[in-house]
Amino acid sequence: MQISVKEAQDNLEELLVRVEGGEDVLLTKDGKIVARIVPHRPAQTAPMVTSEARARAIAAIQERVRQKPDRFPEVSAARSQDFLYDENGLPK
Repeated sequence: MQISVKEAQDNLEELLVRVEGGEDVLLTKDGKIVARIVPHRPAQTAPMVTSEARARAIAAIQERVRQKPDRFPEVSAARSQDFLYDENGLPK
């Protein structure tokens, strides 16, 4: 249903009955749609996750990370920033 804001103000209770019945109402101003009134639908709640299930999921992720091969085993990052400092350890 499409109705002007002015008409909606005059017939608010009737509009709410229609919305409760499942109908969407489009409000217009100067011929352009500016708002939509829709029926309220309660949000679905996520299932509860037990601490044991959470711990199992974390352990599974950690195991996958451990099994992931090192892409650059010959490269060490330990001294990768040495070019920024002189022989005394001061910034160049």
